[in-house]
Amino acid sequence: MRSFTYARADSAADAIGRAGASGTAFVAGGTNLLDLMKADVLRPEGLVDISRLPLDRIEETAEGGLRLGALARNADTAYDERVQTRYPMLSKAILAGASAQLRNMATNGGNLLQRTRCYYFYDTATPCNKREPGSGCGAIGGVNRIHAILGASDQCIAVHPSDLCVALAALEAVVQVTGPEGERSIPFGEFHRLPGDRPEIDTVLRPGDLITAIDLPAKGFAEHSTYLKVRDRASYAFALVSVAAGLEMDGGTVREARLALGGVAHKPWRDPEAEAALIGKPATPDRFRAAARVLLRDAKGHEHNSFKIELAERAIVRALTEAAERKGAPRP
Repeated sequence: MRSFTYARADSAADAIGRAGASGTAFVAGGTNLLDLMKADVLRPEGLVDISRLPLDRIEETAEGGLRLGALARNADTAYDERVQTRYPMLSKAILAGASAQLRNMATNGGNLLQRTRCYYFYDTATPCNKREPGSGCGAIGGVNRIHAILGASDQCIAVHPSDLCVALAALEAVVQVTGPEGERSIPFGEFHRLPGDRPEIDTVLRPGDLITAIDLPAKGFAEHSTYLKVRDRASYAFALVSVAAGLEMDGGTVREARLALGGVAHKPWRDPEAEAALIGKPATPDRFRAAARVLLRDAKGHEHNSFKIELAERAIVRALTEAAERKGAPRP
């Protein structure tokens, strides 16, 4: 472990001021950051502890939605009665991730900022443009079974690991941020970046920015939604493909559709054209398969992960079928 400074912030303004120093990082639950420090992947010169800030509440919004505090624990969020009842896909997504012990520590804000689990990012003996810009991407010509099939670049084919974020993308949540330049609201679809030629930058956050909350809209697709995660084992594993699906139904016809994929790209993946292909159409496997093929039209596999294209198509059809059939919001 390399040496670093530690300070505990007593307010958001204090945290932002302390984070202005180069090489300083915020820490709350620490479930990903501390692992990366131990592995010598990340080397912050200082940590600012924000875990005592009053950002852990889940509150109603004037628009009829919910505001999830950035420091609310994943477990508390998943088991909140309002989340279970009004946003069941979100509760199910959280509970599909990590382990009970990690969910008890991990925070909502930290979940948005967790880093990829690419083998090469974690192995400091190998090249990785995300860890060391300009060194190359070991995954492109290496072992790439878990890697991206959409939105990748010749600099990086890593995927975003979060389950929570896939559901937030489908729900069109909004991330509330405060920083040296003041407060701002970031639509969830704009929060994470594709790798392009700067894969080391995961989000649009600026230096010193602090996530304070995540706002959920009033519409949670409580009657017809689901979260499906396909992985190598039943628990404590990251998604090969995951799907958050929400439908508004008029009998057997789709009136509105939301569809987001995880495990396939550098950020949760949505495609408005695929969702539009479902509107006004009957909720049948053939229609769902057609929408899946629209979403996956630009998918590109690598030596070990081409199977994920068909897997994603099948997962989309299965998730949409389950969402169309589901009525009400059973608790996880």
